Amino acid sequence: MRLSKRLLALALGTVLAVSIAGCEEDVNILPGVIPDNALLHKDTLYLWYTDEALEDYISSMALKYSEQNDVRVIPVLQSGLDYLEEIYDASVLEESAPDLYITSNDMLEKSFLSGLADPLPAHSDVTEENYPKAALDAVTYKGEKIAYPLYYETSALVYNKTYLQQSAQENAAQEAAALAAEQDAAQQGAEVSADQTNTDGQADASGQDVSENGVSENGASVTEETILAQIPASIEDILSFADHFNAPEQVEAVFKWDVSDIFYNYFFAGNYMNVGGDCGDDSRQIDIYNLDAIKGLTAYQELNQFFSIDPDEVNYDMVVEELLEGKLVFTVGTTDILAKIREVRATGECPYEFGVTTLPDVNQEVKTRSLSVTNAVVVNGYSEKTEMAHDFAAFLTGSNVIELYASTGRMPARANIDIGDPNAAGFNQEYAASVPIPKLMNMSNFWMQTEIAYTKIWSGEDASTVWKELSEQIMTQVTGEQYEEEYIEPPVETQMQVDEGEME
Repeated sequence: MRLSKRLLALALGTVLAVSIAGCEEDVNILPGVIPDNALLHKDTLYLWYTDEALEDYISSMALKYSEQNDVRVIPVLQSGLDYLEEIYDASVLEESAPDLYITSNDMLEKSFLSGLADPLPAHSDVTEENYPKAALDAVTYKGEKIAYPLYYETSALVYNKTYLQQSAQENAAQEAAALAAEQDAAQQGAEVSADQTNTDGQADASGQDVSENGVSENGASVTEETILAQIPASIEDILSFADHFNAPEQVEAVFKWDVSDIFYNYFFAGNYMNVGGDCGDDSRQIDIYNLDAIKGLTAYQELNQFFSIDPDEVNYDMVVEELLEGKLVFTVGTTDILAKIREVRATGECPYEFGVTTLPDVNQEVKTRSLSVTNAVVVNGYSEKTEMAHDFAAFLTGSNVIELYASTGRMPARANIDIGDPNAAGFNQEYAASVPIPKLMNMSNFWMQTEIAYTKIWSGEDASTVWKELSEQIMTQVTGEQYEEEYIEPPVETQMQVDEGEME
């Protein structure tokens, strides 16, 4: 909450306190007359949250709900430090505790075991009809839904669509030129006359001129479908594209991403790591170290020889800026990139169009899967107004969530919500198939350790050895006993199959 609003709220609180005191002393209020401060007697819900971007949305929904129900909702912006501890302390001490709050799904085990999460009622609309599986898994703990999905974050492949169009046009021109050459040779072999050989409409062998609408002058059409066919389905496809793409002068790399952040790297091994089962809440289901994961990580390491990226020199903001400036063709981005694309396009100075699609597999054998975080509304189990709090939580995350993106830039977790940006579909598809970040409290350091392991592998250390050490550390932590894995020989064959060439 902005400082000015905090001061205003404080001033209003003082005025209200004075009004209440004055009302208590006023014994001359006539029966049947509604006093000016009648609204003070409404039931009140307190909602805590830590993401400042939600301020306008929550305030708007609180007012809308209050107008439709005889309930006041007071949003309270809190620091993210010791958030659940503050909620718990306030709850047990009954000192202005929240009736509901917003938190990420990895905190839900701690919330539930602390008594801070009241399960959703049986009639809740948090169902398969309204949410993708990733959202439902994210808010499920030990078989019960304990929160209402609000918004999500995940990563997807973001690309320069203008460059893909140029590539499609060049391919079409080359194919048309080759076809023209074949036709010319066939006509000469049949001893066709020169007049017949040069009939009107014969494609010029150069085939290089392309009209603005994507149709080459030799008649080879470049449709939207043809352009989309340039989108890589695998990392091998990206390498092949890099090998054959006639890159404009400003392009510095075909593929670049933040290799220092686990959120943008996880997908290489994500499909083959089981960390707590589908819902991330079962410590008996942990499988980190296996051959398929090693294959994905080996392929990840091999990319360093094609796209030299220094983890100490790269960060996400830098990569996004380079993409928007036309220096990259592909990157791995999170949902915030949609607003950044819209901003640069609105200036009229950006000559590029961009697109978003699901992350590519490594190859036909090794599949990928991204990581996701779902932020959800939780009803405090200590609240004396849980029924009312559940009603507002459903109101906040239901059909009204269509206003969430425009107000906050956050992507609604609810399915079939049109935010007005066609590129959102790529993120929604990726989210639906993603791995929700687990809830297990005894694995709270897993992500930091995994990020360190990825960095070691990228820098050249043996992938199998690094991943074995990570698994042993985590399993020892979870089981409470020293754990040792049997070493897995990494695959001898090269995962990345691509024609030799310069990968810049």
